[in-house]
Amino acid sequence: MIFRLSLASLMARALTVCMTILAVALSVALFLGVEKVRTGAKASFSDTISGTDLIVGARSGSVQLLLYSIFRIGNATNNLTWESYQDIATRPEVDWSVPISLGDSHRQFRVMGTSNAFFTHYKYRGGQALELASGVLMEDLFDTVIGADVAATLGYAVGDPIVVAHGLASFVNHDDQPFRVSGILEKTGTPVDRTVISSLEAIEAIHVDWQQGAQIAGQSTSPDAIRQMDLQPQAVTAALIGVKSRLQVFGLQRAINDYSAEPLLAILPGVALQELWQIVGIAETALIAVSGMVVVTALIGMMATIFSSLNERRREMAILRAMGARPRVILTMLVLEAAVMAGIGAALGLVLLYLGLAVAQPMIDSAFGLWIPIQAPTLRELWVLLGVVLAGAIVSILPAIRAYRMSLADGMMVRI
Repeated sequence: MIFRLSLASLMARALTVCMTILAVALSVALFLGVEKVRTGAKASFSDTISGTDLIVGARSGSVQLLLYSIFRIGNATNNLTWESYQDIATRPEVDWSVPISLGDSHRQFRVMGTSNAFFTHYKYRGGQALELASGVLMEDLFDTVIGADVAATLGYAVGDPIVVAHGLASFVNHDDQPFRVSGILEKTGTPVDRTVISSLEAIEAIHVDWQQGAQIAGQSTSPDAIRQMDLQPQAVTAALIGVKSRLQVFGLQRAINDYSAEPLLAILPGVALQELWQIVGIAETALIAVSGMVVVTALIGMMATIFSSLNERRREMAILRAMGARPRVILTMLVLEAAVMAGIGAALGLVLLYLGLAVAQPMIDSAFGLWIPIQAPTLRELWVLLGVVLAGAIVSILPAIRAYRMSLADGMMVRI
Protein backbone atom coordinates (compact mmCIF):
# COMPACT_ATOMS: atom_id res chain seq x y z
CA MET A 1 0.00 0.00 0.00
CA ILE A 2 2.73 2.48 1.00
CA PHE A 3 4.78 1.51 -2.06
CA ARG A 4 1.80 2.17 -4.37
CA LEU A 5 1.25 5.56 -2.74
CA SER A 6 4.91 6.43 -3.21
CA LEU A 7 4.91 5.46 -6.89
CA ALA A 8 1.71 7.39 -7.53
CA SER A 9 3.16 10.45 -5.83
CA LEU A 10 6.38 10.19 -7.89
CA MET A 11 4.44 9.88 -11.15
CA ALA A 12 2.33 12.91 -10.23
CA ARG A 13 5.56 14.94 -10.05
CA ALA A 14 7.22 13.28 -13.05
CA LEU A 15 9.20 16.27 -14.36
CA THR A 16 10.74 17.23 -11.01
CA VAL A 17 11.44 13.58 -10.18
CA CYS A 18 13.09 12.94 -13.56
CA MET A 19 15.38 15.95 -13.16
CA THR A 20 16.37 14.78 -9.68
CA ILE A 21 17.04 11.25 -10.96
CA LEU A 22 19.15 12.64 -13.81
CA ALA A 23 21.24 14.70 -11.37
CA VAL A 24 21.88 11.62 -9.23
CA ALA A 25 22.63 9.51 -12.33
CA LEU A 26 25.20 11.98 -13.69
CA SER A 27 26.93 12.27 -10.32
CA VAL A 28 27.06 8.48 -9.92
CA ALA A 29 28.37 8.07 -13.48
CA LEU A 30 31.09 10.65 -12.77
CA PHE A 31 32.11 9.02 -9.50
CA LEU A 32 32.23 5.51 -10.96
CA GLY A 33 33.91 6.85 -14.09
CA VAL A 34 36.73 8.34 -12.03
CA GLU A 35 37.05 5.01 -10.22
CA LYS A 36 37.16 3.13 -13.53
CA VAL A 37 39.80 5.45 -14.94
CA ARG A 38 41.84 5.21 -11.74
CA THR A 39 41.81 1.42 -11.60
CA GLY A 40 42.12 1.14 -15.38
CA ALA A 41 45.17 3.40 -15.40
CA LYS A 42 46.81 1.33 -12.68
CA ALA A 43 46.03 -1.91 -14.48
CA SER A 44 47.16 -0.48 -17.82
CA PHE A 45 50.49 0.66 -16.37
CA SER A 46 50.97 -2.62 -14.48
CA ASP A 47 50.10 -4.71 -17.54
CA THR A 48 52.56 -2.87 -19.77
CA ILE A 49 55.44 -5.09 -18.76
CA SER A 50 55.30 -8.66 -17.46
CA GLY A 51 58.00 -11.24 -16.89
CA THR A 52 60.88 -8.75 -16.81
CA ASP A 53 62.85 -8.97 -13.58
CA LEU A 54 65.08 -5.90 -13.87
CA ILE A 55 65.38 -2.77 -15.96
CA VAL A 56 68.92 -1.42 -16.20
CA GLY A 57 69.97 2.07 -17.24
CA ALA A 58 72.19 4.97 -16.33
CA ARG A 59 71.89 6.08 -12.71
CA SER A 60 68.98 8.48 -12.29
CA GLY A 61 65.66 7.87 -10.55
CA SER A 62 63.76 4.59 -10.58
CA VAL A 63 60.52 6.22 -11.79
CA GLN A 64 62.37 8.17 -14.48
CA LEU A 65 64.09 5.00 -15.73
CA LEU A 66 60.76 3.17 -15.83
CA LEU A 67 58.99 5.99 -17.66
CA TYR A 68 61.47 6.51 -20.46
CA SER A 69 62.44 2.86 -21.02
CA ILE A 70 58.96 1.31 -20.92
CA PHE A 71 56.43 4.10 -21.36
CA ARG A 72 58.52 6.27 -23.74
CA ILE A 73 57.94 9.29 -21.50
CA GLY A 74 60.86 11.64 -21.00
CA ASN A 75 64.50 11.09 -21.84
CA ALA A 76 67.50 9.35 -20.34
CA THR A 77 70.04 11.44 -18.48
CA ASN A 78 72.83 9.27 -19.88
CA ASN A 79 73.38 6.05 -21.78
CA LEU A 80 74.61 2.61 -20.82
CA THR A 81 77.85 1.73 -22.64
CA TRP A 82 77.83 -1.35 -24.81
CA GLU A 83 80.73 -2.87 -22.88
CA SER A 84 78.84 -2.54 -19.60
CA TYR A 85 75.70 -3.98 -21.17
CA GLN A 86 77.59 -7.02 -22.46
CA ASP A 87 79.30 -7.47 -19.10
CA ILE A 88 75.92 -7.54 -17.35
CA ALA A 89 74.25 -9.69 -20.03
CA THR A 90 76.90 -12.39 -19.68
CA ARG A 91 76.66 -12.68 -15.89
CA PRO A 92 75.75 -16.20 -14.74
CA GLU A 93 72.51 -15.03 -13.10
CA VAL A 94 71.12 -13.59 -16.35
CA ASP A 95 68.82 -15.79 -18.40
CA TRP A 96 68.10 -13.28 -21.16
CA SER A 97 68.67 -9.61 -21.91
CA VAL A 98 67.19 -7.15 -24.39
CA PRO A 99 69.00 -3.87 -25.19
CA ILE A 100 66.94 -0.76 -25.98
CA SER A 101 68.11 2.36 -27.78
CA LEU A 102 65.91 5.47 -27.83
CA GLY A 103 66.39 8.98 -29.13
CA ASP A 104 64.93 9.36 -32.63
CA SER A 105 61.32 9.73 -33.69
CA HIS A 106 58.96 9.49 -36.61
CA ARG A 107 56.12 12.02 -36.81
CA GLN A 108 55.81 12.25 -33.00
CA PHE A 109 56.14 8.47 -32.50
CA ARG A 110 59.23 7.18 -30.69
CA VAL A 111 61.74 5.05 -32.60
CA MET A 112 63.28 2.21 -30.61
CA GLY A 113 66.32 0.22 -31.62
CA THR A 114 66.53 -3.29 -30.19
CA SER A 115 67.16 -6.89 -31.14
CA ASN A 116 64.74 -9.58 -32.28
CA ALA A 117 64.96 -10.92 -28.71
CA PHE A 118 62.58 -8.10 -27.80
CA PHE A 119 59.75 -9.86 -29.63
CA THR A 120 60.54 -13.07 -27.77
CA HIS A 121 60.98 -11.84 -24.22
CA TYR A 122 58.82 -8.72 -23.95
CA LYS A 123 55.53 -9.72 -22.31
CA TYR A 124 52.50 -7.70 -21.33
CA ARG A 125 49.14 -8.19 -19.61
CA GLY A 126 49.96 -11.28 -17.60
CA GLY A 127 52.50 -12.89 -19.94
CA GLN A 128 51.06 -12.26 -23.42
CA ALA A 129 53.62 -12.14 -26.20
CA LEU A 130 53.77 -9.70 -29.09
CA GLU A 131 52.18 -10.96 -32.31
CA LEU A 132 52.31 -9.72 -35.87
CA ALA A 133 49.08 -8.61 -37.53
CA SER A 134 50.81 -8.63 -40.91
CA GLY A 135 54.28 -8.93 -42.40
CA VAL A 136 57.41 -10.32 -40.78
CA LEU A 137 60.06 -9.24 -38.26
CA MET A 138 63.13 -7.29 -39.30
CA GLU A 139 65.12 -9.25 -41.87
CA ASP A 140 67.01 -6.50 -43.65
CA LEU A 141 69.12 -3.82 -41.99
CA PHE A 142 66.62 -1.10 -42.91
CA ASP A 143 63.48 -3.04 -41.98
CA THR A 144 61.24 -1.82 -39.21
CA VAL A 145 58.24 -3.17 -37.32
CA ILE A 146 55.61 -0.65 -36.28
CA GLY A 147 52.94 -0.68 -33.58
CA ALA A 148 49.22 -0.82 -34.30
CA ASP A 149 48.63 2.86 -33.47
CA VAL A 150 51.45 4.00 -35.74
CA ALA A 151 49.97 2.05 -38.63
CA ALA A 152 46.41 3.22 -37.95
CA THR A 153 47.28 6.89 -37.40
CA LEU A 154 49.66 7.28 -40.33
CA GLY A 155 47.93 4.79 -42.65
CA TYR A 156 50.99 2.60 -43.14
CA ALA A 157 51.01 -0.86 -44.68
CA VAL A 158 53.74 -3.47 -45.09
CA GLY A 159 56.27 -2.26 -47.64
CA ASP A 160 55.78 1.47 -47.07
CA PRO A 161 58.87 3.64 -46.54
CA ILE A 162 59.54 5.44 -43.25
CA VAL A 163 61.92 8.36 -42.82
CA VAL A 164 63.14 8.76 -39.25
CA ALA A 165 63.69 12.20 -37.72
CA HIS A 166 66.83 12.94 -35.71
CA GLY A 167 65.81 13.44 -32.10
CA LEU A 168 62.34 13.87 -30.62
CA ALA A 169 61.41 17.41 -31.62
CA SER A 170 63.64 17.79 -34.65
CA PHE A 171 62.85 18.90 -38.18
CA VAL A 172 66.00 17.22 -39.48
CA ASN A 173 65.26 13.87 -41.11
CA HIS A 174 67.44 10.93 -42.07
CA ASP A 175 66.26 11.20 -45.66
CA ASP A 176 69.40 9.51 -46.96
CA GLN A 177 68.61 6.21 -45.21
CA PRO A 178 64.85 5.48 -45.22
CA PHE A 179 63.39 2.44 -43.49
CA ARG A 180 60.81 0.01 -44.87
CA VAL A 181 57.84 -1.36 -42.92
CA SER A 182 58.35 -5.12 -42.74
CA GLY A 183 55.68 -5.88 -40.15
CA ILE A 184 52.78 -4.43 -38.16
CA LEU A 185 52.10 -5.64 -34.62
CA GLU A 186 48.74 -6.60 -33.20
CA LYS A 187 47.11 -4.11 -30.85
CA THR A 188 48.44 -4.50 -27.29
CA GLY A 189 47.16 -1.48 -25.37
CA THR A 190 50.75 -0.66 -24.36
CA PRO A 191 53.31 1.94 -25.52
CA VAL A 192 54.50 -0.64 -28.07
CA ASP A 193 51.47 0.36 -30.14
CA ARG A 194 52.98 3.83 -30.55
CA THR A 195 56.54 2.71 -31.27
CA VAL A 196 58.58 2.26 -34.44
CA ILE A 197 60.93 -0.67 -33.80
CA SER A 198 64.17 -1.22 -35.69
CA SER A 199 67.42 -3.06 -35.06
CA LEU A 200 70.26 -1.54 -33.03
CA GLU A 201 72.43 -1.79 -36.14
CA ALA A 202 69.87 0.23 -38.12
CA ILE A 203 70.04 3.05 -35.57
CA GLU A 204 73.81 3.09 -36.02
CA ALA A 205 73.43 2.90 -39.81
CA ILE A 206 71.31 6.04 -40.16
CA HIS A 207 73.87 7.97 -38.13
CA VAL A 208 76.95 6.91 -40.14
CA ASP A 209 77.09 10.22 -41.99
CA TRP A 210 76.05 12.28 -38.97
CA GLN A 211 78.10 14.07 -36.38
CA GLN A 212 76.97 16.17 -33.40
CA GLY A 213 73.31 16.05 -34.43
CA ALA A 214 73.80 17.10 -38.08
CA GLN A 215 74.67 15.39 -41.34
CA ILE A 216 78.26 15.83 -42.46
CA ALA A 217 78.21 18.14 -45.47
CA GLY A 218 78.82 16.40 -48.77
CA GLN A 219 79.03 12.93 -47.24
CA SER A 220 76.56 10.20 -48.21
CA THR A 221 77.34 6.52 -47.76
CA SER A 222 75.38 4.05 -49.88
CA PRO A 223 73.19 1.43 -48.14
CA ASP A 224 75.30 -1.40 -49.61
CA ALA A 225 78.48 0.14 -48.18
CA ILE A 226 76.82 0.60 -44.79
CA ARG A 227 75.79 -3.08 -44.72
CA GLN A 228 79.49 -3.99 -44.89
CA MET A 229 80.39 -1.86 -41.87
CA ASP A 230 80.73 -2.88 -38.26
CA LEU A 231 77.54 -1.39 -36.82
CA GLN A 232 77.98 -2.45 -33.23
CA PRO A 233 76.49 0.30 -31.04
CA GLN A 234 78.67 2.25 -28.67
CA ALA A 235 75.90 2.64 -26.10
CA VAL A 236 72.25 1.81 -25.46
CA THR A 237 69.58 3.61 -23.47
CA ALA A 238 68.50 0.74 -21.22
CA ALA A 239 68.20 -3.02 -21.00
CA LEU A 240 65.51 -5.47 -19.93
CA ILE A 241 66.86 -8.37 -17.88
CA GLY A 242 65.41 -11.75 -17.01
CA VAL A 243 67.14 -13.90 -14.37
CA LYS A 244 67.38 -17.67 -14.13
CA SER A 245 66.02 -17.74 -10.59
CA ARG A 246 63.92 -15.17 -8.78
CA LEU A 247 66.13 -15.73 -5.77
CA GLN A 248 68.97 -14.08 -7.69
CA VAL A 249 67.10 -10.85 -8.50
CA PHE A 250 68.15 -8.83 -5.46
CA GLY A 251 71.75 -9.99 -5.60
CA LEU A 252 72.01 -9.03 -9.27
CA GLN A 253 70.32 -5.71 -8.59
CA ARG A 254 72.82 -4.93 -5.84
CA ALA A 255 75.74 -5.88 -8.08
CA ILE A 256 74.54 -3.60 -10.89
CA ASN A 257 73.87 -0.69 -8.55
CA ASP A 258 77.43 -1.09 -7.21
CA TYR A 259 78.93 -1.47 -10.70
CA SER A 260 82.35 0.15 -10.67
CA ALA A 261 82.90 0.82 -14.37
CA GLU A 262 80.10 3.40 -14.59
CA PRO A 263 77.15 4.55 -12.44
CA LEU A 264 74.19 2.29 -13.23
CA LEU A 265 70.75 1.68 -11.81
CA ALA A 266 68.77 -1.55 -11.79
CA ILE A 267 65.11 -1.40 -10.80
CA LEU A 268 62.31 -3.88 -10.26
CA PRO A 269 59.40 -2.78 -12.50
CA GLY A 270 56.74 -3.54 -9.88
CA VAL A 271 58.49 -1.58 -7.15
CA ALA A 272 59.03 1.40 -9.47
CA LEU A 273 55.33 1.35 -10.36
CA GLN A 274 54.43 1.51 -6.68
CA GLU A 275 56.68 4.55 -6.32
CA LEU A 276 54.93 6.13 -9.29
CA TRP A 277 51.51 5.61 -7.69
CA GLN A 278 52.76 7.16 -4.46
CA ILE A 279 53.78 10.25 -6.41
CA VAL A 280 50.38 10.63 -8.09
CA GLY A 281 48.46 9.42 -5.03
CA ILE A 282 47.63 12.96 -3.81
CA ALA A 283 46.09 13.93 -7.14
CA GLU A 284 44.28 10.61 -7.27
CA THR A 285 42.78 11.17 -3.81
CA ALA A 286 41.79 14.72 -4.70
CA LEU A 287 40.04 13.53 -7.84
CA ILE A 288 38.07 10.93 -5.91
CA ALA A 289 37.16 13.53 -3.28
CA VAL A 290 35.88 15.96 -5.92
CA SER A 291 33.75 13.29 -7.62
CA GLY A 292 32.46 12.21 -4.19
CA MET A 293 31.43 15.78 -3.46
CA VAL A 294 29.48 15.80 -6.71
CA VAL A 295 27.46 12.81 -5.46
CA VAL A 296 26.90 14.55 -2.10
CA THR A 297 25.76 17.69 -3.91
CA ALA A 298 23.25 15.68 -5.94
CA LEU A 299 21.87 14.10 -2.78
CA ILE A 300 21.58 17.49 -1.09
CA GLY A 301 19.79 18.71 -4.18
CA MET A 302 17.38 15.81 -3.88
CA MET A 303 16.71 16.75 -0.26
CA ALA A 304 16.07 20.34 -1.31
CA THR A 305 13.68 19.12 -3.99
CA ILE A 306 11.73 17.10 -1.43
CA PHE A 307 11.59 20.12 0.89
CA SER A 308 10.35 22.38 -1.89
CA SER A 309 7.68 19.87 -2.91
CA LEU A 310 6.21 19.78 0.59
CA ASN A 311 4.38 23.05 0.01
CA GLU A 312 2.67 21.50 -3.02
CA ARG A 313 1.81 18.38 -1.03
CA ARG A 314 0.26 20.07 2.01
CA ARG A 315 -3.20 18.84 1.14
CA GLU A 316 -1.95 15.32 0.36
CA MET A 317 -0.25 15.11 3.77
CA ALA A 318 -3.33 16.56 5.53
CA ILE A 319 -5.68 14.06 3.89
CA LEU A 320 -3.43 11.19 4.88
CA ARG A 321 -3.32 12.42 8.46
CA ALA A 322 -7.10 12.97 8.52
CA MET A 323 -7.57 9.39 7.39
CA GLY A 324 -5.53 8.29 10.40
CA ALA A 325 -2.13 7.79 8.82
CA ARG A 326 0.42 7.24 11.54
CA PRO A 327 3.78 9.03 11.62
CA ARG A 328 5.60 5.97 10.36
CA VAL A 329 3.35 5.81 7.27
CA ILE A 330 4.23 9.33 6.15
CA LEU A 331 7.87 8.89 7.14
CA THR A 332 8.09 5.57 5.31
CA MET A 333 6.37 6.93 2.20
CA LEU A 334 8.72 9.91 1.82
CA VAL A 335 11.83 7.87 2.65
CA LEU A 336 10.70 5.23 0.14
CA GLU A 337 10.20 7.88 -2.54
CA ALA A 338 13.72 9.20 -1.98
CA ALA A 339 15.18 5.68 -1.99
CA VAL A 340 13.39 4.89 -5.27
CA MET A 341 14.70 8.09 -6.88
CA ALA A 342 18.22 7.37 -5.63
CA GLY A 343 18.01 3.74 -6.75
CA ILE A 344 16.80 4.61 -10.25
CA GLY A 345 19.43 7.37 -10.44
CA ALA A 346 22.19 4.96 -9.39
CA ALA A 347 21.09 2.34 -11.93
CA LEU A 348 20.82 4.97 -14.67
CA GLY A 349 24.25 6.29 -13.70
CA LEU A 350 25.68 2.79 -14.14
CA VAL A 351 24.10 2.56 -17.60
CA LEU A 352 25.48 5.97 -18.55
CA LEU A 353 28.92 4.91 -17.31
CA TYR A 354 29.05 1.85 -19.55
CA LEU A 355 27.68 3.76 -22.54
CA GLY A 356 30.37 6.38 -21.96
CA LEU A 357 33.08 3.72 -21.65
CA ALA A 358 31.97 2.07 -24.88
CA VAL A 359 32.34 5.39 -26.70
CA ALA A 360 35.45 6.73 -24.94
CA GLN A 361 37.47 3.51 -24.57
CA PRO A 362 39.10 3.57 -28.05
CA MET A 363 39.66 7.34 -27.87
CA ILE A 364 41.35 7.14 -24.46
CA ASP A 365 43.47 4.24 -25.65
CA SER A 366 44.52 6.09 -28.79
CA ALA A 367 45.20 9.42 -27.07
CA PHE A 368 46.74 8.31 -23.77
CA GLY A 369 47.57 4.61 -24.19
CA LEU A 370 45.30 3.67 -21.28
CA TRP A 371 43.18 0.59 -21.80
CA ILE A 372 40.07 0.74 -19.61
CA PRO A 373 38.36 -2.67 -19.76
CA ILE A 374 34.57 -2.85 -19.86
CA GLN A 375 33.83 -5.37 -17.13
CA ALA A 376 30.97 -6.20 -14.80
CA PRO A 377 30.66 -3.88 -11.77
CA THR A 378 33.09 -4.75 -9.01
CA LEU A 379 32.02 -5.37 -5.43
CA ARG A 380 33.36 -1.93 -4.51
CA GLU A 381 31.20 -0.30 -7.18
CA LEU A 382 28.11 -2.21 -6.04
CA TRP A 383 28.74 -0.98 -2.50
CA VAL A 384 28.94 2.58 -3.87
CA LEU A 385 25.55 2.15 -5.57
CA LEU A 386 24.04 0.74 -2.39
CA GLY A 387 25.57 3.62 -0.42
CA VAL A 388 23.93 6.13 -2.77
CA VAL A 389 20.51 4.51 -2.22
CA LEU A 390 20.96 4.48 1.56
CA ALA A 391 22.22 8.06 1.56
CA GLY A 392 19.19 9.09 -0.48
CA ALA A 393 16.92 7.51 2.12
CA ILE A 394 18.80 9.17 4.98
CA VAL A 395 18.68 12.69 3.55
CA SER A 396 14.89 12.36 3.15
CA ILE A 397 14.31 11.75 6.86
CA LEU A 398 14.42 15.46 7.76
CA PRO A 399 11.86 16.48 5.10
CA ALA A 400 9.70 13.51 6.14
CA ILE A 401 9.64 14.69 9.77
CA ARG A 402 8.80 18.20 8.57
CA ALA A 403 5.93 16.83 6.47
CA TYR A 404 4.33 15.03 9.39
CA ARG A 405 4.64 18.03 11.66
CA MET A 406 2.64 20.19 9.27
CA SER A 407 -0.63 21.05 11.00
CA LEU A 408 -3.79 19.43 9.73
CA ALA A 409 -5.50 22.83 9.44
CA ASP A 410 -2.59 24.15 7.36
CA GLY A 411 -3.09 21.38 4.86
CA MET A 412 -6.85 21.81 4.59
CA MET A 413 -6.78 25.60 4.34
CA VAL A 414 -7.03 27.11 0.87
CA ARG A 415 -4.37 29.78 0.40
CA ILE A 416 -5.06 32.74 -1.87
